[in-house]
Amino acid sequence: MTKTEFEHGTAGGMRIHVLPTRRFKTFAISLYAGSPLAEDTVTTTALTPFVLRRGTVSYPETRAFRERLEQLYGAGFGFDIYKRGDYQIVHFRMDTINDSFVNSPESLLSSSFAFLGEAFTEPVLENGAFRKAYVQTERDTVRKKLESIVNDKIRYAGDRCIEVMCKDEPYRLHPLGERKDLEGITPDGLYQAYRKWLDESVLDLYVVGDTTLDEVKKLVEEHFKLDRTKTKDYKPSVTRAAARDTQTVIEQLDINQGKLNMGLRSTITYGDDEYAAALLYNGILGGYPHSKLFVNVREKASLAYYASSRYDGHKGIATIQSGIEVQNFDKAVDIIRKQLDDMAQGAITDIEMSQTKAMIRNVIKEMQDSAFEMIAYDFNRQLSGKERTPDELLDQVDRMSADDVKQAASAFSLDTIYFLKGQKEE
Repeated sequence: MTKTEFEHGTAGGMRIHVLPTRRFKTFAISLYAGSPLAEDTVTTTALTPFVLRRGTVSYPETRAFRERLEQLYGAGFGFDIYKRGDYQIVHFRMDTINDSFVNSPESLLSSSFAFLGEAFTEPVLENGAFRKAYVQTERDTVRKKLESIVNDKIRYAGDRCIEVMCKDEPYRLHPLGERKDLEGITPDGLYQAYRKWLDESVLDLYVVGDTTLDEVKKLVEEHFKLDRTKTKDYKPSVTRAAARDTQTVIEQLDINQGKLNMGLRSTITYGDDEYAAALLYNGILGGYPHSKLFVNVREKASLAYYASSRYDGHKGIATIQSGIEVQNFDKAVDIIRKQLDDMAQGAITDIEMSQTKAMIRNVIKEMQDSAFEMIAYDFNRQLSGKERTPDELLDQVDRMSADDVKQAASAFSLDTIYFLKGQKEE
């Protein structure tokens, strides 16, 4: 597999990461702004990028903002908001065509930085605050997104399981914030929160393409109007603790199919040497179609419409998701518990090991075909402080034995059983 290493530096109070390469016909640009999940800031932070996308000093109207992207040969611009560990991450993305493939009178990389820098640091203002109309409209946008989660019962049950499990931790908070806080956000209050967020966030800017670290540093200093003198770093936010006695919470909504979710705590996180074993544990448990949950709960017992697991290595939490008939609750819980017990006792077959290693290997190799996936992988290093190249992770996964996975299984303990069922069910 091709070895790929980012060059790292600093400029304008942010960390800069550049992968000079001619493999792609475009420049991939990612800007990550991370801040600790906190009840008093989570909603304003979530709302901010929605308002920023509406207009800048040079392109104050949303139509002009979008037309500028078209002038850049259809450059892509967007953002995501999510959480990693106990941090809320706002991730801006731009992709623009390499100058050598078009006859452009301007440097498209420079123009893209001018656009992104202005969108991030020079929003259009009205009386020294965000435009009132933009704030009102985007408050409704965020509200509708939060309401849509309630309508998507699979997502809702997953979020509620985490809220119950982590009720005393920042991780309980949804990265899009809370509906109850939206109405009280004013244009001035949001602008003040934005300025504080701009000053205090951990900022990481990535570029993959035919450029250099020095060129990117100059572009940052020219186009990002940041009043920051030094960079900031992520701090470990994981409480390394096994689960308490397992709690069971049952709630009711107007649904036809029950949603059974389980939360497991682990003492293994992304920064640990045992991370590769934890990846295999999750893959064998419920990460892939050949996994124990899919085969035993869904196929053999016919108890679930879907059954899978996920693992957040930055938090040390795994979750199990399944859709079942309400009357099958006890049976499903028993069979899922048996899969957890079997893994802790080492009941792991050679074929489960080989198939899971192959799936993980494919994911890691396919990552090299996407500039943004390569960026996302390196960003894990910034979050965790762990140096581990894709090649090194692949080698660690290949070297894992069933006994290593058994040892990892002993580091996972069942914390919460959450069941969402219909209101008419007794």
